Amino acid sequence: MRIGVRAHDFGKGTVEELAQKIAEKNASYIQLALAKALSGLNLGPGTLNPGLAHYIRDTFGRHQIHIAVLGCYINPIHPDPVERRKALERFKEHLRFARDFGCSIVGTETGTLTPDFSYHPDTHSEKGFKLILESVAELVDEAERFGVFVGIEGVTKHSVSTPEKMAQVIKTIKSNNLQVILDPCNFISEDNYERQEEIIKQSFDLFGDRIQILHAKDFIIENGKKKIVPIGEGLLNYELLLGLIKKHKPHLEILLEAVDPANVERIHQYLAGIYERV
Repeated sequence: MRIGVRAHDFGKGTVEELAQKIAEKNASYIQLALAKALSGLNLGPGTLNPGLAHYIRDTFGRHQIHIAVLGCYINPIHPDPVERRKALERFKEHLRFARDFGCSIVGTETGTLTPDFSYHPDTHSEKGFKLILESVAELVDEAERFGVFVGIEGVTKHSVSTPEKMAQVIKTIKSNNLQVILDPCNFISEDNYERQEEIIKQSFDLFGDRIQILHAKDFIIENGKKKIVPIGEGLLNYELLLGLIKKHKPHLEILLEAVDPANVERIHQYLAGIYERV
């Protein structure tokens, strides 16, 4: 199994500080959201360059840590066209320099029709879906120029809210430079959690060939609401999920999400045990 973490779950720090903290937990892969994770560097728009990317890549590399995903979590359907344009240009900047980070995937969720990602009913409307298709198509066009991948992640309250909608985006855009970051918990809500096995299987049936990264977390239903809990303490069917990965996506990089660094090694052992027996 290839287990990694989100760098910013270890707090914000210099490249060297984060690399040391993550290496101490024997995590070999990270999702790196530059602005969320790194301090001491100017990382505003227009600042990325090959030298900066090589410095970050090489510092993590000295600790045997590979950057699996550059996280650039924008709102690609932001209701303000000016803000949406800024976000898309920022994402494209990440695409242009992804290879210099030793990485081939830049990831984002698919946004809502609110500035703060809160729920808006029109997000699931034809308008919301048209906007996400336009934005993703533009990003994929840039990814094709630089030989890298746009990784999109579905969420129940966002514009790509179901496995069927994810499949529809892939079918419409028709580019191998569009890939999927699968987080099964994101497709599961308090309304459909009893169908989680169907949702997980459907994801592999509809776009299993496009799944390039797995985000791993767990959930319970408490007072009628979904609540994220440490992996192994919730309801997610990891036997099913890891069995499908083992069969269809061997050596897929699995990134623990919203994890307490103190729990990383325990969770790694827990998942590895399931992976061996499924």
